[in-house]
Amino acid sequence: MSKERFHVLQPGERRPGRVPLPPGFAVKARTTDTEGRLAILENQLDVDIPPHIHHEADEFVYVLEGEMEVDFDGATYRLTPGMCTLLPHGVPHALRNASQPPARCLQISSPGGWEQFVEDMFEAGPVVMKGGHPDLGRLNEIGAKYGMEYHD
Repeated sequence: MSKERFHVLQPGERRPGRVPLPPGFAVKARTTDTEGRLAILENQLDVDIPPHIHHEADEFVYVLEGEMEVDFDGATYRLTPGMCTLLPHGVPHALRNASQPPARCLQISSPGGWEQFVEDMFEAGPVVMKGGHPDLGRLNEIGAKYGMEYHD
C-alpha cells in the first residue's frame, strides 16, 4: 500500500540502510521506498567522481552549497548553489568539487539503485581507493550490477 511508504525526515536525518554511510552521505529516499522508481541522496563531494556512464539511470544533481564542476559531452560546466543538471543515461560524465568546504548537493537517480551502489562501495572499504583516488577496477566490479561503468 502506498501510504505505508510515506515518511518525513528532520534536517540532518537519513533513511536507515544496510551499511552505515559516512557523514557526507545521507539517503533521503531509498529505492525500496519508491518501488524502484528513484533514489534520493544528499551528499558532500569530498572526492572527485571520475568519468563514468550510467547505462540505465538518469542522474539529477541540485547544488545546495559550495561549487562543483560537471564534465559532459566535451564541455565543463560550473554549478553554484541553486543550479542543477540532468545527466542522462548513456552519456559519460564526471563530477568535481570546486570549493572549500566541499560542495553539498541533492542527487536523484531514476530508476533507483544509487544508494545501493554507494552502500556496496563503502561496504567494500578502502579497496575502492588507490593512492587517494578511486580504483576504477574495483568501482567497475561493484558498479556492474547497477549498470555503471567508470573510465579514465
